[in-house]
Amino acid sequence: MAEFDPEKFEDKYANYFTELQRAYKNAFERMNERYDSELIHAIDQQVLNESEPFYEGDGEFRIDLPENPGDRVTGIIVDDEKLDETLDIYVDELEAELRSVFGFEE
Repeated sequence: MAEFDPEKFEDKYANYFTELQRAYKNAFERMNERYDSELIHAIDQQVLNESEPFYEGDGEFRIDLPENPGDRVTGIIVDDEKLDETLDIYVDELEAELRSVFGFEE
């Protein structure tokens, strides 16, 4: 993989689409193995599909979620506390995958 270029990440979907897909897929698979798969699918399809990753510098990434992410999850029964906790873990996992995919972590 070519060395990560923060300036190229400004146009991430043109320059790093494959890497972003890999990070999101890896995070999904890991979360799906560990947590309620119905909830993970709902978060993936109804919240993270509208998220956007940003590079913060020093090998750190941030995931911006759509407004009111909990309100977007429909079709399953889950209490707000479990949803918020699972979403937080999922975002942490995704940020870790981005660090890994772009070579900031082993």
